[in-house]
Amino acid sequence: MKLNGSEIVIECLKEQGVDTVFGYPGGTILNVYDELYKHPEIHHILTSHEQGAAHAADGYARSTGKVGVCFATSGPGATNLVTGIATAYMDSVPVVAITANVAVSMLGKDSFQEVDIAGITMPVTKHNFIVKDIKKLANTIRWAFYIAQEGRPGPVLVDITKDVTADVTEFIPQKPDPIERSTEYIREEDLNEAVRLIKKSKKPFIFVGGGAVISGASEELRELAEKMHAPVADSLMGKGAFDGTHELYCGMLGMHGTKTANFGVTQCDLLLTIGARFSDRVIGNASSFAKHAKKVQIDVDPAEINKNIMVDASVIGDVKEVLKRLNERLDEQKHDEWESYIRDLKEKYPLQYPQEGLTGPYVIEEVYRLSHDNTIMVTDVGQHQMWTAQYYKYSRPRTLLSSGGLGTMGYGLGAAIGAKTANPDKTVINITGDGCFRMNMQELATASRHHIPVIDIVLNNHVLGMVRQWQSLFYGGRYSSTILDDAVDFVKVAEALGCDGIRVTKREEFAPALEKALASGRPTVIDCQIDRDDRVYPMVPAGHPISEAFDASDLKEKQ
Repeated sequence: MKLNGSEIVIECLKEQGVDTVFGYPGGTILNVYDELYKHPEIHHILTSHEQGAAHAADGYARSTGKVGVCFATSGPGATNLVTGIATAYMDSVPVVAITANVAVSMLGKDSFQEVDIAGITMPVTKHNFIVKDIKKLANTIRWAFYIAQEGRPGPVLVDITKDVTADVTEFIPQKPDPIERSTEYIREEDLNEAVRLIKKSKKPFIFVGGGAVISGASEELRELAEKMHAPVADSLMGKGAFDGTHELYCGMLGMHGTKTANFGVTQCDLLLTIGARFSDRVIGNASSFAKHAKKVQIDVDPAEINKNIMVDASVIGDVKEVLKRLNERLDEQKHDEWESYIRDLKEKYPLQYPQEGLTGPYVIEEVYRLSHDNTIMVTDVGQHQMWTAQYYKYSRPRTLLSSGGLGTMGYGLGAAIGAKTANPDKTVINITGDGCFRMNMQELATASRHHIPVIDIVLNNHVLGMVRQWQSLFYGGRYSSTILDDAVDFVKVAEALGCDGIRVTKREEFAPALEKALASGRPTVIDCQIDRDDRVYPMVPAGHPISEAFDASDLKEKQ
């Protein structure tokens, strides 16, 4: 059948099972939006800014495992997606961004709202395309969805010239190609070597990252940990892959990880790393990281092997499939002395915070107490992000959405809108700071316009909290450009944008405020006034060994 380019775009989305698109229209993409108008089966969320659309597509994808889709027009519309695309790229999130560009005859002439978005996004996409020929459009979109999902997921951009959206060609419907688990590089000798090192170990430790979440490997991971009798730590991206209430769980590893996790990894004789890339925020000083341990790395991406940390053995392939095969080869191991030692570390070094006043950790513990069943937690970036990782117990994957690799302030609200759109029966709570909230608070208008009842909890300390913490500890208390004292009233902002707003200044006010927000069915901002020197502990100075993790009590003793 003969279809124009815009019709082909919509038909290809329907082929891929797309039910929601986040976006913002403009001149070059008008033909596509005109066709979208005729297809109410595809729900369109009009965001307040294109960056919000990219983050919403990301939140949709992270919370479901499906591809998130966003639209933008040419020029500034397309460039406004870049931060969101880069965020998805760093955390391996399957997103397809569809932009339109000026007509082929106008390319390269500095035409109005012309920009080389394919060139701009090349470093931060898994792949990207510019479509100048209507005959290539359908297969390009299909290929984009396949690339976004296969192997290590990631964002793909498809830029379509405006004349292609109007041109006509023959369209033949197709079923999407199945996405197979990546197993072609899983070798018997690699599996056998990993098993040999596991069996030889007396003090094994498992470190799990986002790859285990992406592959859906939670059951296989639990079975492996229980067979090995090995303690488990996770990265920010790995939260929920292993049950945070399990007796083998030790907390997060790295700069703001628990002392138990950091000391345990430092002293283990085998570190089994599953779906993690050895980020600098995890390993600290690379030369001293787990230096007494044999290191085994499991990852779907060959490029991650020996990239940041040299390993003794590796298995390349889909994490779920690799763990299945390891479990088949392993008998139950016993490490009573090691397990006892780790239990002692947990008792000796629990997470601690001041037990008076309204604090970030207190708020997170109350959120967990009141809402942890059927809840998706989202964060922006900073102190509140680390408290949400530390004090909320994640027992299921895809229940914490956070910008880990890029560290994008302003990510949370858009991502929460995407997650709630994808999961209408779940509670979605975004934990943010006042600095982050200011970045994209206009998306509250999106939430109110589309009746999306997300809850935004602002840990408002009137400073850029994490930067101030560094200034306090390492810059002699010189608070250069980090104090946010001004007349901005977040409750009034929320109300002005069509949402509910509640201010909390005392501990006893928080639970009633959250209960009200949970019951209201409306987008709500809870503005929690916390102290500007509420800090995240433990902490490892950048570039130092993770064995040097310190907390407030260590600082007090030192002083």
